[in-house]
Amino acid sequence: MIGRLRGILLLKQPPHLLVDVQGVAYEVDAPMSTFYDLPEVGKEVVLHTHLAIKEDAHSLYGFGTESDRALFRTLLKITGVGAKMALAVLSGASVAEFTRLIQTADVTALTRIPGVGKKTAERMIVELKDKLGSFSGAGIIVGSKGAPVANDPLTEATVALGALGYKPIEVQALLKKVDATGLSAEELIRRALQAALRH
Repeated sequence: MIGRLRGILLLKQPPHLLVDVQGVAYEVDAPMSTFYDLPEVGKEVVLHTHLAIKEDAHSLYGFGTESDRALFRTLLKITGVGAKMALAVLSGASVAEFTRLIQTADVTALTRIPGVGKKTAERMIVELKDKLGSFSGAGIIVGSKGAPVANDPLTEATVALGALGYKPIEVQALLKKVDATGLSAEELIRRALQAALRH
């Protein structure tokens, strides 16, 4: 298993990262909670990782903290929750905030996370309520389809929110709630996701 990566950050295009570890570049998917604290491209980064092996793919997921990875792994054990939804959960809420939503049984807020319906939210609450106490870019960016995307914060935020599972109309609605003036893509995404949980 690959449990940790330490190397040079080559690319960050939410939710994708490329990390060079002694000449080997690892493709890693990460939640926005990890992106907020990443260094600049070209700097060293350390990620706690989870390797998912399926018949048709090996996928590597990276996290800035052990608690984020622990929550990701816990979410994967819930019926109906896959890696994409688990990343969306960690992108939309911090571990502490998600824990609060579970403990207060806030189904409405949980269903604002992409892919989480009412039944899944209720299942999360039932299965996690007693388990969560232990949790205390450069020039050209490659988009999810492999096409270059201009290094414009609003464009980057739009692509990233789409990659997290929001539909185009939902992305537009989320970004309309945020004043984009002078904000980085990461901050735009953070504020949009916070607004999604509140409204």
